[in-house]
Amino acid sequence: MKQEKRAVSAALSENVAYLRERLGVGKSFDVIHLDVEYAGREMAFFMIDGFVKDDILHYIMQFFAVLNDEMLRDNPLEKLLKTYIPYVELEKTDNLNRVVDGVLAGPTALIVDGLDYAILIDARTYPVRGPQEPDMERVVRGARDGFVETIVFNTALTRRRVRDRTLRMEYMQVGRRSKTDLCVCYIEDIANPEIVHNIKEAIAKIDTDGLPMGEKTLEEFISGRHWNPYPVVRYTERPDTAAAHLYEGHVLVIVDGSPSVLIMPATFWHHLQHAEEYRNKPIVGAYLRLVRFFAVWASLFLLPLWYLFMTEPERLPAALSFIGKASEGALPLFAQLLIIELGIDMLRMAAIHTPSSLATALGLVAALMIGGIAVEVGIFSNEVILYFSIATIGTFATPSYEMGLANRLVRIGLLIVTALFGVYGYVGGITLWLVMLARMKSFTVPYLWPFIPFSYRAMRDVLIRSPIPLKNRRPTVLHPRDPDR
Repeated sequence: MKQEKRAVSAALSENVAYLRERLGVGKSFDVIHLDVEYAGREMAFFMIDGFVKDDILHYIMQFFAVLNDEMLRDNPLEKLLKTYIPYVELEKTDNLNRVVDGVLAGPTALIVDGLDYAILIDARTYPVRGPQEPDMERVVRGARDGFVETIVFNTALTRRRVRDRTLRMEYMQVGRRSKTDLCVCYIEDIANPEIVHNIKEAIAKIDTDGLPMGEKTLEEFISGRHWNPYPVVRYTERPDTAAAHLYEGHVLVIVDGSPSVLIMPATFWHHLQHAEEYRNKPIVGAYLRLVRFFAVWASLFLLPLWYLFMTEPERLPAALSFIGKASEGALPLFAQLLIIELGIDMLRMAAIHTPSSLATALGLVAALMIGGIAVEVGIFSNEVILYFSIATIGTFATPSYEMGLANRLVRIGLLIVTALFGVYGYVGGITLWLVMLARMKSFTVPYLWPFIPFSYRAMRDVLIRSPIPLKNRRPTVLHPRDPDR
């Protein structure tokens, strides 16, 4: 809902009364209202304590202190903006509601008696941590900087790597109450205008109080498919990963207050790529990618397949006879698998909420409970621990955290249908999974492309980490303006 305009009055007292009431001066201790007089004119500053740069405002006030009546007699607004306020980021507005929103976002408002415009001085600063390497996307060799929670820092980290003159950073706001700042970032000469338009239109249609969970709340509004666990956008905290996708023709959405940047559109295969593959020689990167793919497929299909062979041993090929029969436990095999699935998730949540000083103790407790005592008392069999460990390693080897969680749910679903319907349940479950993914789209881009619809050249680049000099074409599915790299 768009706020109606409240014009700035030439009478200072009317403006001050309105701003004091809307900003809650006197009710909120951090909202500062400062009355001053310079050059024979009454003025008022409105600002938020903690957002304002004290040294900048002190410098501006020193400039004002030497002004006299003659200096602001003719065209005072233009003289203040162009001569007497020594700062870069200045804006004038004739809307008091715009002033209120501006002050709450961080800039300082200057109201001058006799002027029907307010001046916004963007001398703000936010508490911010250093751009250290993100925990989720570490590399052995490579850049160590990562996105932070401040939008201006993140746009600067992006521009540092993409100095293209057509790089566009389009500002938008979402949330009737939160007024959350966000930026839609793309290279105009490369990105498909239709995709850019669709993304901006989806963001503009969001009607909510705010984005309490930042980029995740935004994703739920623009992606739909709320009960589908698979992510249709990719998250990254690495500026180099974001830059690589910009050069391909993707669009970034940077949300203030969130260290993760959204990459759109994103296919299934985007979530299986990692910067580490491109920080090594092509043959090494190709090997790492194949190992990662094997780990992901193992996390999905290995445990249900092993359960199928244990319940229907006649289907076990002779070449795989070493798998053998699971040792008997106090619980049925299916119950063991479900309990250990839930147990690992409980341990994961416990690890998140455990202080780092106690993390080692938690690991020891988990090892004793699952690796030793649980087997000795007969709750789990050794084979269950072995094959579930392989599946769990595959989950943790998935570069995308969201993709790993989605695959875990699919694995549990495959276990259930395999237990209910045997081989028909296993094959049918995989078929339904493929159909579901094939029907998905990320902003008009098929989710399984280039597998469905099939593209040999693109699929080769997905399966094998090709040398960068040979990747001279951008993804055709994005329909980039400039298809050649």
